[in-house]
Amino acid sequence: MVDEAFNWVEFLRRWQDEWVPSEDEAEELADGGLTLDDLVLAVPPATEAETAAAEERLGTRLPPSYRRFLGASNGWRLDGGSIYRLGAAHEIGWFGDPFDMTAIYERGLTDRSTEQEVRLAGMWRRALQLETDSDMSYALLDPGDTDEDGEWALYVYKGWSGEIPDRYPSFRAYMEREYRDFHADRAGIPGFVNETTRALDADVERAREEALSGRWEAARELLTEAERHGRPRARGMLAQLDAVAHGGRYYGFGELVADARYTGELVPVMAAARLRDERPDRPAAQGFPLGVETDEGVRTAAEEILARVRDRTHRYAPEGAFGRAVAEAWEAARWGDTDTAWRVIRAALPSWSPPGPDLLAPVGLLADPVLGPVVTRERGLELLATPRAGRTGSLPDPVPDLDPPGMCWPADTPRWNIPYDSYRCLWVEGVEPEALPGLVGEEGCAGLTAPPRRQDGWFHHGTRRRDDLEPWEDRAVVSVGRTGSGWAFGLDTAPRTSPAGSFFVSPASAASRYGRAVVLWVRRAHDGALAVFHLSVAERGEERYAYTLRGADVERSGPVPGSLDPERVLDGVGEADRERRLLAAVQDEFGLSLPRHALVEGILPQLTTRSWNRAPRQGETYAYATISVRMK
Repeated sequence: MVDEAFNWVEFLRRWQDEWVPSEDEAEELADGGLTLDDLVLAVPPATEAETAAAEERLGTRLPPSYRRFLGASNGWRLDGGSIYRLGAAHEIGWFGDPFDMTAIYERGLTDRSTEQEVRLAGMWRRALQLETDSDMSYALLDPGDTDEDGEWALYVYKGWSGEIPDRYPSFRAYMEREYRDFHADRAGIPGFVNETTRALDADVERAREEALSGRWEAARELLTEAERHGRPRARGMLAQLDAVAHGGRYYGFGELVADARYTGELVPVMAAARLRDERPDRPAAQGFPLGVETDEGVRTAAEEILARVRDRTHRYAPEGAFGRAVAEAWEAARWGDTDTAWRVIRAALPSWSPPGPDLLAPVGLLADPVLGPVVTRERGLELLATPRAGRTGSLPDPVPDLDPPGMCWPADTPRWNIPYDSYRCLWVEGVEPEALPGLVGEEGCAGLTAPPRRQDGWFHHGTRRRDDLEPWEDRAVVSVGRTGSGWAFGLDTAPRTSPAGSFFVSPASAASRYGRAVVLWVRRAHDGALAVFHLSVAERGEERYAYTLRGADVERSGPVPGSLDPERVLDGVGEADRERRLLAAVQDEFGLSLPRHALVEGILPQLTTRSWNRAPRQGETYAYATISVRMK
């Protein structure tokens, strides 16, 4: 950081002129514990002779920004932090490591320690101590940690905290941070208005226009500086940009949450972030902290929103033309067509209009259990770069579609990204997904259920053994959707048993009441090679043909078409390509597909089917094993 052009006199004078007592200082002034003279920040500048004398005493030339600071004010009073006063030139001296911090930090060094960690360990014995009054804290300039401009890094160590010191690249960087903190501490004091606050507030308004015009990076730069100074509105606006650009983290939206106009947009995003940290095996945390004081109406609405987000019934429903587009996109995404959903949203973005002046984007999309996963990080950046709310400008290049065509992608997915060795799927032609419960749902099935809350991994729902089931039963928990060619499907990625055993009954016949149905079951060996591949096809309630491939052995029933016959399809095919070649044959024969993004992200509703195993008949035996683990 080159310091030549930085005007220390002007910077410090502005700081002094803008100074007003903090709330704590105001109380002490009122009680008579302080006078205004006690709170003056600046002192007269050091002469060149005083600075030179200090350098001669210390045996070194002081770093540029600190030296110029002394020429503007020979010391400084700080408030709001743990360093209370920076000493004059004649008061500073070598720290000397009186607490033997060097030994403590050197014990933590290893062969993998970074260069910065090594420098920090040696800082304590060579550092220059600047503060003369503090709360057990130290401001230390390190001559062993310098940059190309000759600046020394400054470390602030809070002795009571036990934390690693805060590092600043130079003395000037430290003072600029203290100045920002001074502003942030007083931002809420009535009447704290000055040239700096007016300029920053103008930048916030300018940032709003930049953001709505698609120039979000310029807006973010302006808002970041305003937020560091504690300017109202800046934090909430900045958090919106970060939420859309980097979804998946916790976001507090500052005082905007207290405004009822933004509750439906911002609170659901906070609720979704909160639920990501909840453990499914632990009771839900009580209360929903919003980070700011709000009225009873906002608090009540927040609790209701949290409940809907938790049970995945929350739905983002803005008004106007954009709201109609969101509803259309939701219908596409709910059955798996997330690429179409995004194209609909993208086309409607220019028509989006905020409910109030401080909303910069349709942030509420992120909390919708169906549409939230559609807005990937790349699509979030595309959203931010698209002019909206009546603004005009160039449009960004569209993000490519996410879903590969067809249904062969499970065979192409790297083995280490799939925690399951088996998957099974049912496709039914000519029916809507809502019809599947009536065709293959378990007895007493009430219909489709909301998808489970997302867990890390590929597909994220699994099956747990239910106490109300017979040992032989094998009820699949399938994610339900619709292919682009109009087939309803249900996919289970955690089958409990091996496919096509002696008690296996394909659900294809029951599912084909109104047309054709296709059932597929794939199991891999531990090395990833194809172990079992089952296909069964039925029409109008009757199975037409089926086969089960185990290694080189094939069991058939009915006339399997040559285009699907495994011996013909796999002729000359290597072991690594067997699964993909068989999937491609089924895909081409029926025009089937599976929506990868919707399945991976857990967008689709679920259905528990009837058992894929029949009950053992008289004289047949069935063995099963249970494993119990005792925790000590």
